Amino acid sequence: MFTGLVERTGEIYSIEEISGGTRVGVEMGEMAANVAVGDSICTSGVCLTVVSTDNSVAYFDLSPQTLAVTNFDVLQPGSLVNLERSLRVGDRLGGHFLSGHVDDIGELLEIKSSGDFSNYVFSAPSAMLPLMVDRGSIGVDGVSLTIAQLNDSGCFEVALIPETLSATNLGAMQVGCKVHLEADILAKHVQRLLAYK
Repeated sequence: MFTGLVERTGEIYSIEEISGGTRVGVEMGEMAANVAVGDSICTSGVCLTVVSTDNSVAYFDLSPQTLAVTNFDVLQPGSLVNLERSLRVGDRLGGHFLSGHVDDIGELLEIKSSGDFSNYVFSAPSAMLPLMVDRGSIGVDGVSLTIAQLNDSGCFEVALIPETLSATNLGAMQVGCKVHLEADILAKHVQRLLAYK
């Protein structure tokens, strides 16, 4: 489990085809000192397992399933990803619960800048809309955000403060960028229960 509070961004260091999948190296800087093989790292909203480390680089294996449901197939060396280590018992929960299991892909449709602040408008697939509410939580590329405005025609807006723009990969995004979306896990459980009521 994760909180959606990004610890730092990392750069894609290497991408290597391996038998049946892809191995990705991520430059994690000083964060790598506290990362070990087997650890779960939320990488732009995707829960990945560390398979090896080399100084400040951690390596992750991406299965065909992971590649099919994420936008990781477009990653290139130098691409920025958001990084968060898994939640420990007793940690403060400042964001909301994220599992690191991507529900769908959205697209950045519009950036509305106001000084150092920005509002981003993202597309949302129709299957996700029932799981979203105004002022509710949404995971965007592993960042815990609050929905500022929801449009049932298929988009939502989030308000981003300067800290979020500088501490995550969101500040470097341009219109047209694809993002990983994860709906609030509580909403997903409620939807599932109601389907069997």
